[in-house]
Amino acid sequence: MVACSGGPDSLALARAAAFVVPRLGGSVGACVVDHALQPGSADAARQAARTCAALGLEPVRVAAVEVVPRTTGIEDAARTARLAALLEVAHDVGAGAVLMGHTLDDQAEQVLLGLVRGSGARSLAGMPALRPLGGPSGPGEPDVWLLRPFLGVSRQQTAQACLDAGITPWHDPHNADPRFTRVRVRRLLGELESGLDHDLRTALARSADLIRVDSEALDEISDATYRELGPLPWPVTAMAAHPTGIRTRLWRRIALEAGVPGSDLKAVHLRAVDTLVADWHGQAPVELPGGCSVHRREGLIWLRARGEG
Repeated sequence: MVACSGGPDSLALARAAAFVVPRLGGSVGACVVDHALQPGSADAARQAARTCAALGLEPVRVAAVEVVPRTTGIEDAARTARLAALLEVAHDVGAGAVLMGHTLDDQAEQVLLGLVRGSGARSLAGMPALRPLGGPSGPGEPDVWLLRPFLGVSRQQTAQACLDAGITPWHDPHNADPRFTRVRVRRLLGELESGLDHDLRTALARSADLIRVDSEALDEISDATYRELGPLPWPVTAMAAHPTGIRTRLWRRIALEAGVPGSDLKAVHLRAVDTLVADWHGQAPVELPGGCSVHRREGLIWLRARGEG
């Protein structure tokens, strides 16, 4: 199933999928998500659905969602609503994968955005080409995958593909609205490329690929360490035997499992928790967002979730 916004990237993807997928023995449909964030969005969604149908995609669904504002911003709220709608429609039509039209340009902007925010390796690794979208059997056993086959394709190429095919894409006004951080980052990227006379987009995307390889290796080591440690509490001596990069991943994991909102969990929280091992001098428990806390007692690391004594 192609996630189609009606823009040049997703329409180029819809056309490519309509050609390739049946030749691989599969079938492909489309879902157009209407976020209802601007006038005329419903008309744009219907037009995108008609174009997908004309390209031969079947079935084609339009999913209207309600974007609930969040502290992390309207873009994050829209993304959450969109992914939930795509997963629901994928289940409804029996799709095993959702294809998204993120391009090399989007990947470069994602990496630059991570640099601007001072993010860690997980953000600098950019968007993966393949990841679980979810399913009723839980995050460990997804029945729907999210694929990004255009991460090596430029935005200029997708626009040209639409032009060659006689497809008229819809251009979202939000993509030119400087109120959104991503739009400002996009402009900054253009200015940097012009000033450096360098293909910065390709360089940033390549850097993301290299960082992802290292990050995934550390994640695998962290997963193995988590299984070895078993349930909390964890011995301080066992934690001290691991490097900071592994401990930080473990702190993040137990915090998320305890219900700490991922959008509120920052590097400063994880560094504070790590001092319970790396710089212990009898300090008080470390308070985390969501009412959780981590503390050290009798040589053990404990986590207290909201409402626990």
